[in-house]
Amino acid sequence: MITPLSHAELKRLVQTVFAPAPPDRTIAFLVDVPNARVPDHPAWQERRALAVEWQTRLQSQVRDLGLEEVGLFYYENVGSNNADLPAHAYAWSGEAQQATLERLERAGEPRELERVLAGSDIVLALTEFSATAPLKVLARRHGFRAASMPGFNREMVPALRVDFEEVHRRVVAIKRRLDRADALRIRFEANGKGYEFSADLRYRTAHASSGLLRERGTAGNLPSGECYIVPYEGERGEPCGTAGVLPVQFDDEIVLYRVEQNRAVQVLSSGPKSQAEQKRLQAEPAYGNIAEIGFGVLRAFGVQPVGEILLDEKLGLHVAFGRSDHFGGATSPSDFSAPERVVHIDRIFIPEVQPRVRVLEVTCFYPEGARETLMRDGEYVTLNAQPE
Repeated sequence: MITPLSHAELKRLVQTVFAPAPPDRTIAFLVDVPNARVPDHPAWQERRALAVEWQTRLQSQVRDLGLEEVGLFYYENVGSNNADLPAHAYAWSGEAQQATLERLERAGEPRELERVLAGSDIVLALTEFSATAPLKVLARRHGFRAASMPGFNREMVPALRVDFEEVHRRVVAIKRRLDRADALRIRFEANGKGYEFSADLRYRTAHASSGLLRERGTAGNLPSGECYIVPYEGERGEPCGTAGVLPVQFDDEIVLYRVEQNRAVQVLSSGPKSQAEQKRLQAEPAYGNIAEIGFGVLRAFGVQPVGEILLDEKLGLHVAFGRSDHFGGATSPSDFSAPERVVHIDRIFIPEVQPRVRVLEVTCFYPEGARETLMRDGEYVTLNAQPE
């Protein structure tokens, strides 16, 4: 059984992650709620209850943190990961597990959500659907810093007890390599066959997401512990070199995406999942955009997967499809056919998630012909040495 965060641990977490200091005054918790289109479920109810629990504990320690107020606001779920947030949120004093859009509209106090965020210094979003992308955009606009925690559950608590400074060191070591590289090659093995995928990293810098969110205008996931980069998407008019075959396991089926010019344009495999993915690419081409290549480091700290992307992507290699503008890329919600179709979804290459897909090797290619192996057989070769 996983022990909940104590009052002292929760206080230390806020101090470590956000380093609150004058003129910081306000923490705001955000939670989304079910509606007629997206029904409630027990894990979602538990997450809302956890937000109330943490809000109450932090409110009792607010002066020790040098702050004045810890608020909690509910909003209607947006129906998909990383879609833009709704215009309004609600202050509501009812039981968190019973919070629904209908109850909020009837008894809650409506607030302009962007105004709530603009008036906050620190934001923690314990949501069903990821708010990471819109929070990144809004944090830059309004100067708050935010931890996005989509799908968080109590099984993830051990990932909040890691040495964040050491996590940061390892993540920065990967960032140095990705920043210098102009290309990346990943070799996979799936069902005994080899596949190769290359990413064009020109004109891009990597992001170190170590769980330290101390600068104003920043937002990231918590738990965290990854370095990620958006491949060049061709927006400068020069051809993009991201291409190859990307294998992804869905249940018992391996889906093979053919990638050209940083877009998955065709599914080469056959089967029900392959057919569904081919239709999805045809219906929503922006879904096929290669939006992120990420490298998680938390496995070395003994953290185990829990079946939620928020944590599991922090354990190894992952490749995301869809929206990229929140990471500095060129694909935004306007590239999708409708707001509810906007997506940024990670495919995670660790044995517990994709047991029939192996990461054989990840190689960084540097200018003037130098290269370095970053991963071999799913494990980092070294995060201590400087790139040659």
